[in-house]
Amino acid sequence: MNRVFVAATLLGVLTFPLSLRADSPPSAERGRELLLTKSYVPPLWTARAYANIAQQWPSSSTELSFEERLRERYGLHPAPYPNNNLPMGLRYDSFLGIRGLAIDCMLCHGGSIGGKSYVGLGNTSLDLQALFEEFTKADGRRHLLPYQMCNTRGTNEAGATSVFLLSHRNPDLNLQRKAYDLKLKDDLCEDVPAWWILKKKRTMYYTGGADVRSVRSIMQFMMSPLNSPQVFQSREVDFRHIQAYILSLEAPKYPHPINRELAQQGEKLFLTHCASCHGTYGENPTYPNRIIPIDEIGTDRKRFDGISYAFGEHYNRSWFAQERPGWFLDEYQVRATPGYQAPPLDGIWATAPYLHNGSVPTLEHLLNSKSRPKVFTRSFRTDWDAYDTQAVGWKVQEVDPRSITPQDPIERRKIYDTSQPGRSNTGHTYGDVLSDDERRAVIEYLKTL
Repeated sequence: MNRVFVAATLLGVLTFPLSLRADSPPSAERGRELLLTKSYVPPLWTARAYANIAQQWPSSSTELSFEERLRERYGLHPAPYPNNNLPMGLRYDSFLGIRGLAIDCMLCHGGSIGGKSYVGLGNTSLDLQALFEEFTKADGRRHLLPYQMCNTRGTNEAGATSVFLLSHRNPDLNLQRKAYDLKLKDDLCEDVPAWWILKKKRTMYYTGGADVRSVRSIMQFMMSPLNSPQVFQSREVDFRHIQAYILSLEAPKYPHPINRELAQQGEKLFLTHCASCHGTYGENPTYPNRIIPIDEIGTDRKRFDGISYAFGEHYNRSWFAQERPGWFLDEYQVRATPGYQAPPLDGIWATAPYLHNGSVPTLEHLLNSKSRPKVFTRSFRTDWDAYDTQAVGWKVQEVDPRSITPQDPIERRKIYDTSQPGRSNTGHTYGDVLSDDERRAVIEYLKTL
């Protein structure tokens, strides 16, 4: 740990020039360039980790290339932009003149559907636990992690990451030798939402506890021990442009034929049964920004309970919450809410699986709670063969719980067991009142959003 503090101290005395003037108006074009060409955390691994990573994999007779096996092993996707032949989420970078391998936002926020990669689509194939363990081991270091980063493939412990990193920072973001007790929980199983829905929202994150206008809030994952407070201050300008880019993203259009007559019937049902929470669409869209009380929505409450009051208090004393001072309180403080925010549904066809924990594979399962599989797995491929155009979502295979035995953790994380903490598929039963024909009509309408 002393070496970490020495490196952070060295960083503190270095000069970090602003990459853009502080008074420059936010530019989506500039934000895209920054997001896709820069890493905002120093490299986590040396170059030898990438050179040695295949040694961590079981022997295989597959004819796949190294790059294809890498993506398949960890659930990564080809970059639709220049990235030195690396998948989205990984990039080469240097620290104090030493070249290494870093991660960036696209690790979680670069996904694929129909075999096509999209910036801003949540990565629902990622095994973050395996990636960190095996790259660290390939780098010749101990691979024990301080908390569980992924309990089931396609979800991650983003909340735990934020809590863990902030617990090692004072409010001014200087490193703290003895961690604050912020009640870290690493069984929240969070599905990654699409970035393009943010433009409609006033609040963000699953509970709606943060202000969507906040730039500093989206900088939390820069909290590498090697980033000093000065780094955060100098990079805030970059993130104002990155935020503008995120808010410019549009949902991809459903690429398959749509029964327009059936979709019109579904729209009428949607307006009656769904629009009061999820808003309306078309020429004059509306979005109510509603947060549904946890006892009303009835979905798994681990994410709701998992971010502690202690974390909120510490965050609100920190640099992150001091972005815009108000006459009474800083305006971008995090706030407790009564439940989960009902999101906009733009591009919902592309964002399976559903609910905040990814426990529901398709829209058909979402609208009929009695049909939801209890224990299941899927291929974690993203081509059209893995996608169900009728049910709208990922094809899955149900698994007999009695057949589950201790096995390779990577294989175990491919099985989604809804009886485990944070993974319940209960709640959101509003579609249960619909007939089968009505559900089909609503699903057809949802394809148009």
